[in-house]
Amino acid sequence: MTADKQQRRPVARSQGGLTMWNGMNISGLWRLLQSRPSIHWSRLHKLLPLPFTAAYNSSMGALESLIYGRAVAATELTEPPLIVLGFWRSGTTLLQNLLSRDPQFGHLGLYQALFPWHFLLTETVAKKLTGAFVPRARPMDNMKVSWDAPQEDDIATAIMSQVSPYMFLSRPHDVQRFWRDLDFESLASVDLERYKSCLMHLLKKMTYKSQKRIILKSPFHTFHVRTLLELFPDAKFLYIHRNPYHVFRSGCHLRRRMIEENTLGKPVFRNVEDEIIGTYQFAFERYEQDRHLIPEGNLHEICFENLEVDPLEELGNAYASLGLEGAAKLKEALLPELSLLRRYQKNQFNDDPAMVRRAYNELQPAFERFGYPAPELLMSPTDKNSVAA
Repeated sequence: MTADKQQRRPVARSQGGLTMWNGMNISGLWRLLQSRPSIHWSRLHKLLPLPFTAAYNSSMGALESLIYGRAVAATELTEPPLIVLGFWRSGTTLLQNLLSRDPQFGHLGLYQALFPWHFLLTETVAKKLTGAFVPRARPMDNMKVSWDAPQEDDIATAIMSQVSPYMFLSRPHDVQRFWRDLDFESLASVDLERYKSCLMHLLKKMTYKSQKRIILKSPFHTFHVRTLLELFPDAKFLYIHRNPYHVFRSGCHLRRRMIEENTLGKPVFRNVEDEIIGTYQFAFERYEQDRHLIPEGNLHEICFENLEVDPLEELGNAYASLGLEGAAKLKEALLPELSLLRRYQKNQFNDDPAMVRRAYNELQPAFERFGYPAPELLMSPTDKNSVAA
C-alpha cells in the first residue's frame, strides 16, 4: 500500500463492548427482542451482558424514581431549549462542543445519554469507578470522548423509547427499520407519544440536575421540526451545513462504523451510498419545508467551513441573530482552546470520480442552496481558476 493511501485511510477504532443496548431497562430490552434483532455467536460478548444490565437499569431506575421522581415531575424548564440541527457529519458535534463551553447552558453527557433511567442516582459514583475504561475517541473520527463529553439526546431517547433511526443498528439488513422512525408522519401514534414523553422526561431530569437552559443536539431533530415546535414553541434553532459531498463520504464511513460497532449480529452493509444520498435528500427537503414554521429570530444557519476558520465570529453572529446573551463569556471560555481546535485532524478519504459525480448530481439542490461549488474532480481548469479567484 502506498504512503498516500495510508495517509488517506479514515479512522476506524473500537468503542469496546459498551453499546446503547446496555442502557436499556427490562421493558426496553423486551421491545428490542420483540423486533427480532440480528444475532450471531461472534457478538456474544455484546449479547450476554444485556439481561444483567437491563435488570440493573430497571432496579436503579426504580430507586431513582422513589428518591427523585416527584421533584423531577414538578420541574419546569428554565427556558426553551437551544436545538442544534443538521445532517450527520455536517458539524453538529463540533457546534455542540463549542456551545457546551458556555456556562449558561446544560448539555447531556455521555454517561447520562447511555444511562438515562438513573443518572441522577448513579452518575457521580459510576463515573469515578469506570472513567478509565471509556474509549479516548469515537470509533469514526478523532473526537475525544469522556463520560462528560456532550452527546446526542437521541441516544438517550432511543434507549428509553426505542423510537430512533439508531434502532436500525439492531437489524442492519432491514433499511425500512431506519426509515420507519425517521419519518414521524408515518410513525404509529403510540410510538410517537412514547418518544415525546421520554424526551420531556429526559429534559426535566437534565434541568433538575443543572438548573440551566438545555442544549439539544441530534441530526434526528432535523426531520422533526414540527414536533419540536409543538413541544417547545419558543425554542431557538441553530442549523449547521457543510459541503454536501464531504457530508456524503463521511456519512458512508459513519454508517459502516456504527454497524460494525453496535450490531448484535453479523455486520451487513446494504446499499450504504444509496441510503446516505436518500436520507440526505429527505433531510434537506424536510428542513426546507419546515424551517419557515420557526418564528422569525429563532433560527440561525451556520456554515461549518466558516465555523472551523473563525468559531468566535461565527458563534458571536449566531448569538446576536438569536438574541442570546453570554457571547462574551463563551469567547472567554474558548480562547484558550482555539489552538487545540485548529490542530484537530479530520478523516481523509480517497475519492471515486463516479461517486463524486453521482453525489453532486443527486445533491445539487443543497449545493446551490448553501452556495457550495461543484467538487474539484468535476470542475474544468477554467472553473477551478474562477473559484480560486
